[in-house]
Amino acid sequence: MKFVVSSADMLSHLQAISRVISSKNTLPILDNFLFRLENRELVITASDLESTMTTKMPIENSEGEGAVAVPARLLTDTLKEIADQPLTFEISTEKFSVVITSESGKFTIVGYNGEDFPHYPVLKDDLKTSVKISAETLLRGISKTLFATAEDELRPVMNGIFLEFAEDNMTFVASDAHKLVRYKRYDVRSAEESSFIFPKKPATLLKNILPREEKDVIIEFDDKNAFFTLSNYRLICRLVEGNYPSYNSVIPTDNPRKLIVDRLTLLNKLRLVSVYSSQSSHLIKLELGPNSLNVSAQDLDFSISGFEKISCQYEGEPMEIGFKSTFLIEILNNLSSPEVIMELSDPSRAAILHPVEKDTEEEDVLMLIMPMMINV
Repeated sequence: MKFVVSSADMLSHLQAISRVISSKNTLPILDNFLFRLENRELVITASDLESTMTTKMPIENSEGEGAVAVPARLLTDTLKEIADQPLTFEISTEKFSVVITSESGKFTIVGYNGEDFPHYPVLKDDLKTSVKISAETLLRGISKTLFATAEDELRPVMNGIFLEFAEDNMTFVASDAHKLVRYKRYDVRSAEESSFIFPKKPATLLKNILPREEKDVIIEFDDKNAFFTLSNYRLICRLVEGNYPSYNSVIPTDNPRKLIVDRLTLLNKLRLVSVYSSQSSHLIKLELGPNSLNVSAQDLDFSISGFEKISCQYEGEPMEIGFKSTFLIEILNNLSSPEVIMELSDPSRAAILHPVEKDTEEEDVLMLIMPMMINV
């Protein structure tokens, strides 16, 4: 088979899906891209068995049809060094040789039988659920929650984003037991209640390609796999098996103490003061009083300490509470509102953070952080 493509266009497509390929593949064939040409369309696939990503390119100038596996690293390294120009690919479907001809050069690559490449899973019709969602909404949901996922070998259900569909909303949830994010959208609806746990790696892959998508994304899933279909890309992933913890039960509802503070001011003060915190615990202390917030940290091993005072609005009895600075900084980095509300009950219970101003009325953002003991 033979076809002509733009080198820059092909490189863009290959780089988008190449992140799927693992550096430690169990099957040598997975170190390759699968090229399949049919009906004047080139479909390129990359996989690590757990996740599979495909992209399609319309081909105006082509001859023949077939499939071949092409070494991924060799091909992408070649295209990176070629200026944007038309490239002619001539592929032998019998010997699996790939000859690439440019304006000034010729490159020969030894490929492999495309039929040896793993096939996609098939969704079970009796268990399949389908939902349509805008690319922007899906991107925001993943972006708001991905940072809060865990790296826990003993509890794999925590290592992904929990997607929950209802008749009048959709919820994204992620937690590592120290922090939790719940992002809810009221403009996504499903015909029936359903849910699945979206693994971290394919969620990251999807996050990277969603910014260039303008149309709606179709999500289809059963009890084992999920398919995300975009205009020119398709992501297929094996879901995390198991039941996600009851996240609503850990969100405190009675929070009489409320703090409203400028987000960037608090973020900058936390970064400054955390330099003086213990390198092992990263503990910072918040002391809340009438219209004032004191942020402090100390490292007794090195006899250093830091303190900053911030103006704020505070309702409730004075209190002191400790947090891991890195977790609180992460949460503030992932809230976009100029001001944030922190709701508290007592020093031993979780604090809840909300944006004062929503980016859209259709969303509800809640971030939770567990406190740390303050050594008196």
